Amino acid sequence: MRVLVPYTAQNPKSRLDPPLSLTERQSFSLAMLCDVVDAICDAGHTPELLLSTPLDEDADGVDDRLADLPRTVDDRSLTAAVNAGLDRIGREEPELAVVMADLALATPTALQRLFAVGGDVAIAPGRGGGTNALVVRDPAFGVDYHGASYRDHRRLAETAGLAVGTVDSMRLATDVDEPTDLAEVLLHGRGRAAEWLRDAGFAVAVDGGRVGIDRS
Repeated sequence: MRVLVPYTAQNPKSRLDPPLSLTERQSFSLAMLCDVVDAICDAGHTPELLLSTPLDEDADGVDDRLADLPRTVDDRSLTAAVNAGLDRIGREEPELAVVMADLALATPTALQRLFAVGGDVAIAPGRGGGTNALVVRDPAFGVDYHGASYRDHRRLAETAGLAVGTVDSMRLATDVDEPTDLAEVLLHGRGRAAEWLRDAGFAVAVDGGRVGIDRS
């Protein structure tokens, strides 16, 4: 099964500014992308990058594994670009998955759980109502990533008469968008993103019983 991984290098993760500068956000987002690609490969599947702009092969953090991946460049919105990829279902592929590039806690085991969920559409919802990963097995389904997309995707599937399966996974539900999410990466991350944060001087901080981050 091919797994599309949407990724943009232009002003990535803008809500992480501050505490990260643009250059740091670009480097950190690549580290998260590498973690997602590693998890997909180790789960036994083929990642395919869905890029808004061509990947800079010389950028710091672009290793041989990333450089060698199949890719499509599509500068349209995320919804339009993913739906163009889903057009392969029934013609070129029996099923296709989409996994977001900011799931720094993703593991092969968590992804295998998602890939094993039955239904015409299988969804891993995000904590804020988004759709962090999904598997599509019927060409009648199309995505719409605006707003509370998990709710919308369930509605779209049900309107089309498609069966929906879900997976409840902390690792797939945690997408890194806000500074508070960095603490989750430091606490639970096992890969390059967590290492990047530690190398950049970040550490978990506890203040009044609440967990946050500190930077030395």
